[in-house]
Amino acid sequence: MDTSPILENKRVLLRPLQTSDVDALLEVALEPSLWEVGLTRVSNREELEQYIAIALKERELGTSIPFVVIDKTTGKVAGSTRFCALVPQHKRSEIGYTWIHPSYQRSGLNRAMKFEMLRYAFEVMGLNRVELKTDERNLKSRNAMLAIGCKEEGIFRHHCITWTGWLRNSVYFSMLKEEWPEIKERVFGKYDL
Repeated sequence: MDTSPILENKRVLLRPLQTSDVDALLEVALEPSLWEVGLTRVSNREELEQYIAIALKERELGTSIPFVVIDKTTGKVAGSTRFCALVPQHKRSEIGYTWIHPSYQRSGLNRAMKFEMLRYAFEVMGLNRVELKTDERNLKSRNAMLAIGCKEEGIFRHHCITWTGWLRNSVYFSMLKEEWPEIKERVFGKYDL
């Protein structure tokens, strides 16, 4: 499996995350609203450097494929995302650690990004299952996951402790390989990606 793919359509470019991306991501990462209900947060350059170092270490270990998100309509870095919790022997992965600047939210960028990641997961990596999860309180993320065709599977109570000390209930969503062709056509087919 290629651990450094470049994923691209008319709207978004997902390229492998690198240590040198700190400067480009810093302005986005310092937006406090991105971390309100997150497990972690980035509030300064050092925290972003650590965040990137962890993502790159996970890539080395084969458990993550982290990306920088570039909005092709502006040419600007919009955020980051990754395949994480990769379990090749069970042909599953999670799409997570997704954060994009609020100015790109509800713009279609996230939909274009998820399309490329799901297409790659099912059509190239040959995965059977893609998982997504979010804080129970994050209604925007929950609605976005439903809008791209994911199925809500349930809530893991007191699943994680966030950076604020909050006992987070995580809502799990998934999409299966056999669901992808219909979802690809129904959800994404109407967009010029």
